[in-house]
Amino acid sequence: MERVVDIATDGRHLSAHRGFLVVSEDRLEVGRVPLDDVAAVIVHAHGITWSTNLVVALSERGAPMVLCGSNHAPVAVCLPLDGHHAQNARMRAQWEAARPLTKQLWRSTVIGKIRWQAAILEAHGRERAALDMLARKVRSGDPDNIEAQAARRYWPLLMGAEFRRDRTAPGINGLLNYGYTVLRALVARSVVAAGLHPSVGIHHANRGNAFALADDLIEPFRPLVDALALRLAAEGRMDVDSDAKRAFAGLIALDLPSPDGVTTVTVAAQRLAQSLVRCFETGDATGLAVPVPPTAIELASLAAPPQMPALPAP
Repeated sequence: MERVVDIATDGRHLSAHRGFLVVSEDRLEVGRVPLDDVAAVIVHAHGITWSTNLVVALSERGAPMVLCGSNHAPVAVCLPLDGHHAQNARMRAQWEAARPLTKQLWRSTVIGKIRWQAAILEAHGRERAALDMLARKVRSGDPDNIEAQAARRYWPLLMGAEFRRDRTAPGINGLLNYGYTVLRALVARSVVAAGLHPSVGIHHANRGNAFALADDLIEPFRPLVDALALRLAAEGRMDVDSDAKRAFAGLIALDLPSPDGVTTVTVAAQRLAQSLVRCFETGDATGLAVPVPPTAIELASLAAPPQMPALPAP
């Protein structure tokens, strides 16, 4: 099972030694993880140092290193330049994709996200009909910004009328930031492994965003983070502590339904990126493998999945 390695203690040094990621403090080893098991390294702490050999070893395995700010949101990501043997041809197809194709791809992505949001609401006993209706209204390219309309309905229904999504705020917003960071690293890794360029998005196009495509493809997965953040908050766990980090890291191993049977979030992200390659190469947007939400009963268990570590009582 791949692992998300979170570095949250100040003054640690990270290095590579004989196939392991080694964490040390004052030249004494405090932990190690096989490099082949690392899905991503997320750095929160201050005064962290690392060796070039480690960054090279992670890049050779396609594992990103993510540097976070004080609000637990990513500020920098290190990814490999060479992710796939057919990378040149795939990036060319990605860059030359026609605008009508990318607009249809974004439509499918938005519909998938809204359906996930509706399923999360139903799993928590909230009314989903309004979001189901909005999902049916999404047009090519989402010119009516149905995604934002759905968000305005979704957040108050899920989190309460007083909730405001604010990346700079603490509490449950910090939990959301961290959860999205985990999934963003996972999706970015899948994008590079598929031979695509993470900065060339199908919708997001901010000049300063080097991971626009990852931010596009993460959208259908975001409600998984929302559900877990809500569970943690309900248990009184409002801080991004070690238990919360382990819980969010466990999201990548959750089981999801797929046309080929049950799969994990990690594999679902890989399939989404690979299907996007085929869409670029064929010019057909209908093959985009947007993850399908489980039933309400299955989602209720996802909010507290058995493979996650038990959280101590508040």
